[in-house]
Amino acid sequence: MPDLTSQRIPVTVLTGYLGAGKTTLLNRILSENHGKKYAVIVNEFGEIGIDNDLIIGADEEVFEMNNGCVCCTVRGDLVRIMEGLMKRKGKFDAIIVETTGLADPAPVAQTFFVDEDVQKNARLDAVVTVADAKWLSDRLKDAPEAKNQIAFADVIVLNKTDLVSKAELAEVEARIRGINPYATLHRTERCQVALSDVLERGAFDLDRILEIEPEFLDAGDGHDHAHDHHGHDHHHDHAGHGHGGLKHYHDEEMQSLSLRSDKPLDPTKFMPWLQNLVATEGQKILRSKGILAFTGDDDRYVFQGVHMMLEGDHQRKWKDGERRESRVVFIGRELPQQAIRDGFESCITT
Repeated sequence: MPDLTSQRIPVTVLTGYLGAGKTTLLNRILSENHGKKYAVIVNEFGEIGIDNDLIIGADEEVFEMNNGCVCCTVRGDLVRIMEGLMKRKGKFDAIIVETTGLADPAPVAQTFFVDEDVQKNARLDAVVTVADAKWLSDRLKDAPEAKNQIAFADVIVLNKTDLVSKAELAEVEARIRGINPYATLHRTERCQVALSDVLERGAFDLDRILEIEPEFLDAGDGHDHAHDHHGHDHHHDHAGHGHGGLKHYHDEEMQSLSLRSDKPLDPTKFMPWLQNLVATEGQKILRSKGILAFTGDDDRYVFQGVHMMLEGDHQRKWKDGERRESRVVFIGRELPQQAIRDGFESCITT
């Protein structure tokens, strides 16, 4: 089966509460010399304040930047904009779609599962949430959107860390982990994060799910073992972790569930079970994702979902010596955890 993912342009959905620093990140993408062609779709040009010195050409609603990127606004229909971008010569390395600070990222993310033309040409790569270290704890109390944005994220850029104490930072991280234990977390000041850490993550950093140690999720001690990709630890100063000072939050509202099996799954059982699960419980399931080892199949099967929408594809062969292990993750509200566990168990090939 051809690898469909390779020809499809990766799309990053960028979200974050007002003032968290999304605009700073977008301005860096549009102005830095990173040697990539990114198309940035924003709600309003005004918010970004595009520097006229950086524009080399403007055509209707698309501004071309001197570093090879383009920027355009969504007026109305995201699908129409996407189709317009796909027609442009010398396509893009990746597309970034900014959502408004008050919005739930789900409808934007779902666009990449629904429209056939968009799906042929583009794939949802990751949802990146920019969060404000100083104000996030307050926002989580008073703004449901802020909590959704954290729960939805594959990558969280915890910005403005220079404005909080170590204790406050540890607390805000524990709150984030209570809502979403699976996202990759980068601590930043003024959104100084390597663009490769937020863009083109590839299938939502799914392989990272395989690295997360189950003890981290079960023990409830606040230790975050598989913190990030190997070799990226310079982003993370672990001071304050594991000295008894870190509270572990379990968010009353959001839950996450991780399932694994080292025995292969039966695809004739698993796929109908998963489709039925998201059809019936999809409103409660914000995100689902997994890497699956099917009986008699040498390829890894990867799927991801947003509410009721699912997409999946054979990704690559299992490597020699690689543990053929299936891992599935759900994040949502009031998940029927036992029913999901039982359903998953019933799909294991005996």
